[in-house]
Amino acid sequence: MKSTLITNIRQLVQVEAPGNQPVDRVYGEQMKQLPSIDNAWLRLENGFIHSFGAMDTLPEKSSDQFINAAGKLVLPAWCDSHTHLVFAANRESEFADRIRGLSYEEIAKRGGGILNSAAKLNATDENRLYDLSVERLERVMKQGTGPIEMKSGYGLCLEGELKMLRVIRRLKENNNPAIRATFLAAHAYPVAYRENKPAYIDHIINDMLPIVAGEGLADYIDVFCEEGFFSVADTDRILEAGWKYGLKPKIHANQLHYSGGVQAGIRNRAISVDHLECVGDEEINALKVSDTLPVLLPGAAFFLGMHYQPARKMLDAGLPVCLATDYNPGSCPSGNVSLLLSIACTQLRMTPEEAINSVTINGAAAMEWQHEYGSIAIGKKADLIITRQVESVATLPYDFGNNNIEQRIRP
Repeated sequence: MKSTLITNIRQLVQVEAPGNQPVDRVYGEQMKQLPSIDNAWLRLENGFIHSFGAMDTLPEKSSDQFINAAGKLVLPAWCDSHTHLVFAANRESEFADRIRGLSYEEIAKRGGGILNSAAKLNATDENRLYDLSVERLERVMKQGTGPIEMKSGYGLCLEGELKMLRVIRRLKENNNPAIRATFLAAHAYPVAYRENKPAYIDHIINDMLPIVAGEGLADYIDVFCEEGFFSVADTDRILEAGWKYGLKPKIHANQLHYSGGVQAGIRNRAISVDHLECVGDEEINALKVSDTLPVLLPGAAFFLGMHYQPARKMLDAGLPVCLATDYNPGSCPSGNVSLLLSIACTQLRMTPEEAINSVTINGAAAMEWQHEYGSIAIGKKADLIITRQVESVATLPYDFGNNNIEQRIRP
């Protein structure tokens, strides 16, 4: 039995009291609270959380490893439920184009955006794509990310989509077991199908889905439900087909317009609807009576210079808000959750406690891993962050641009 004892923890953050009903997600007003123990200890055994408490309750017991966390915080690792981490190349030229005045939609119409990434990915060898993805994954893990979701969607053809999903499977097998894979062939229409969009949807449903499901390459299915991309009717059709193969929906919704994507996601029993820059009373009221989680991606709004999601209104309405990075080469080339926390606090007016809830227990719930990750609870996986010496959890979003994660502990 391998055991680790962490002692003198300044603050043990996101604690679930032993014997209480397990927390599935945190809603609205509850998100202002971040249950913690000051001057704490934490014992891990065989990759799981065994026990914890205040230092004056520390039992006399030997351990294989001791960590003195004096002045430091211990938290569950960040749970990033929306990324496009597997890609072949960056898109700096489009970044410069936006500075010169072109919009995201104008760049896409010129063959940039997702189509640009697809061309580069399809020209890249699978082993090279894997090597690039390993570098990115290791970087975000050092910055505190644990459980993470990764999407396909830069293949836009059978071979390219399978290449991406097989790379994600290799990452899971070799580098980090806590990875969810999402099939996102409905990310954009490839050039060959621009004049026959129904044929591409047929291709996804009839040719791609059976192989993706047959090889067990994905946990979820996604659609970019947006004007100029996939309509609500297209989304309904693709998600219905995904359910038949056991792939649950997690969809892009309401990034650029009030597209009806939120309602489509709820109607199709989506685990989450993601982006949500364009959200009003109708969308909020629909989410309140559903089990679908709202996942905000303010890093993309920051990088694209768009308006931010109405997080404060959503929280005040009692929704279980989640945050994720949207790490991708076009609209958010960063998987740094600490920076995401800073954006959420300064631009979305979320408190540090709300923001941390959004990327721990609620982020875990957006990947259906709330019973294994996202909080300090007996029996959960020991996927943890130890910070540098800091004053409080508020330091993490306050000290923006700096990495205050000193150590990762993995199961």
